[in-house]
Amino acid sequence: MRFHYLVRGIVWAEGRVLVAHQKGAANTFLPGGHIDLGERAESALIREIEEEIGHRATVKRFVGALEAEWTEDGEPQHEINLLFEVVIPGLRPDPPPDSLEPHLEFFWVAPEDLAARNLLPSPLIDCLRNWDPERVFWGSAVGDDLTE
Repeated sequence: MRFHYLVRGIVWAEGRVLVAHQKGAANTFLPGGHIDLGERAESALIREIEEEIGHRATVKRFVGALEAEWTEDGEPQHEINLLFEVVIPGLRPDPPPDSLEPHLEFFWVAPEDLAARNLLPSPLIDCLRNWDPERVFWGSAVGDDLTE
């Protein structure tokens, strides 16, 4: 089994949330990525967003955590995602930010459209549809058959 320790950013603008899409994949996900060993989660998120879209993010607050598992190329995968609300000054939903990574593209999505965009891990859909800035979120997609 392969383990992934990840950090994801929730970026809101005008009632929509920023999602990433790996070209050719059937799903979307929140911006962010792997946390390097010895790296603070907040620092990893700032680094990942800057690598992905070239903007400097400010981590606003910890939102919660989420676990998921899936199988990729026959190998079981398990991930823990730390979720943070993020502010990116000057970033607006029209147009979406350009990707600095050729395999990724970004979209602004209204919460009610997240299921149609196949946001994974799927518990994020309810978290974002029922957004409550006072609530800490915990979600689990362990046991679901997810592909990313």
